[in-house]
Amino acid sequence: MCRVDLKKILSYEETAAAIKTLSREFPFVNEMTIGRSLCDRRILALRIGNARENMLFCASVHGNESITTPLILRFCFDFCFAAAENKTFCGIPVRDALKSRSLTVVPMANPDGCEIVRRGAVAAGEYESLVEKLCCGNTELWKANACGVDINHNFDADWCSLRKTEERRGIFGPSPGMFGGAYPGSEPETVAMISLCDIVRPCHVVALHTQGEVIYYGYGTPSEKETRMAEILAMTSGYALDTPNELSGSGGFKDWFCKKHKKPGFTLECGLGKNPLPESMLPELYLKLRETLAVAAVL
Repeated sequence: MCRVDLKKILSYEETAAAIKTLSREFPFVNEMTIGRSLCDRRILALRIGNARENMLFCASVHGNESITTPLILRFCFDFCFAAAENKTFCGIPVRDALKSRSLTVVPMANPDGCEIVRRGAVAAGEYESLVEKLCCGNTELWKANACGVDINHNFDADWCSLRKTEERRGIFGPSPGMFGGAYPGSEPETVAMISLCDIVRPCHVVALHTQGEVIYYGYGTPSEKETRMAEILAMTSGYALDTPNELSGSGGFKDWFCKKHKKPGFTLECGLGKNPLPESMLPELYLKLRETLAVAAVL
């Protein structure tokens, strides 16, 4: 079905090809361009189903967490195949579920960052010299977009407080990670995710990150509904419910969504180890999380 190998870290081009295959193979899947990155790469999404009630998943917000892209795409293929064949997936009758809800997926929210980690500073185009300088030639740990802004610090969720925390940690400008930009929503990748939420108006969002095998949920004091949903995701994954540290506790996509839209949001920190996680972990990650993703899609 899919000629792209989903058991390895994917290039931007391979990610685009997998999304194209999904939209061609399954009539209930539509490909979308939700924006363009700083280096003018299309930020791609796919919509599974057409029901008004919608859920939103995103992956690879950080460049050195691109293992989440093949993880979510493999889930999409298995989920769609079950719907097409009228089979269950992790005990869920997917075709019936898609009658009342749909799923939007952004497999690579930060394509420039992912390509910088994979190919080096040359992938940053006109920002090549900046990237080279900021990481001293080693892009393996690069989290940010092409101009050194961490997308998951760039959303308007207590951004000013986060800026002060960054400065206390010695982060005053463009960096391989943890710098929140000149102002909230300053980056095209951030604007793309904000605009997508305005369009599809998801009932809840799930952001895939690495690592730690923990789940962060809600923003501020979570509702009873959020807590129940988080407990279900924790039970199916074996992950612990946790609270992020001061430098990761605001400014993120999930944080902004919960604060702005007053709806549930969840961050899954996939796997254990040191970022970037090796692609050899993909089968293990998928086996552990496929049920969690399926449940999250229909909660």
